[in-house]
Amino acid sequence: MIVTDDWSGYADLRKRGYDHHAIAECGDPEISEEFLPISHLVFANLKTWLAGTHHGVSARHLQAYLNEFTFRFNRRLYPFNAFRSLLGIAGNTTAPTYAELYSGDWAHPTSSGCMC
Repeated sequence: MIVTDDWSGYADLRKRGYDHHAIAECGDPEISEEFLPISHLVFANLKTWLAGTHHGVSARHLQAYLNEFTFRFNRRLYPFNAFRSLLGIAGNTTAPTYAELYSGDWAHPTSSGCMC
């Protein structure tokens, strides 16, 4: 089940097989807080992090930054667990070289192979 706001961009979710519940907020913060708790906070933090820390992100590397944000956000209350997870992930991963990153041949791993 997917609960979203009533943005028209989500109209095809039912056609794709999802149980989609669109909630029209109509500017009422109570509705937003009841049906979509902290979602606005998450996206505001993401946009601020991308614009402030990274000064924008190209489409080419967006997935890598979203993976990092998700990793950090999911572990924000337990910093030691984040460090331990990072060590485990880094120990099983081969990083691309600079040349591989910008040759156009390297593709960022998808979340299916991630231990996030």
